Amino acid sequence: MKRLVVGAHYGLMDWLAQRITGIIMAVYTLIVFAAMLGGAMSSREAWQAFMANGLIRFLSFLFILSLCYHAWVGVRDIWMDYVKPASVRVILHVLTLLALVGYAGWAIQIIWRL
Repeated sequence: MKRLVVGAHYGLMDWLAQRITGIIMAVYTLIVFAAMLGGAMSSREAWQAFMANGLIRFLSFLFILSLCYHAWVGVRDIWMDYVKPASVRVILHVLTLLALVGYAGWAIQIIWRL
């Protein structure tokens, strides 16, 4: 019997992950927007002071992880649904995962360097 290797079929967990990460990103965006209106981006020093807050750094870290996981679930599902050859799909999965890990590492490095 040949196994069919197409389709996401991850169901509720991926749906829930997409919603939770979306909410985290939306809340963070509102916080940054409120800080922008409050003058946190009026100068480089003000932005550095805002980002130096431990809670803001943690929320930024959480945002980055949420963004990468959100992107992973979405892109992985696209590859699984539309790329039929399993070998090509695996290569695309690996490249996507490497890119997202690289982006997350780079963003975290920028946040902690401020």
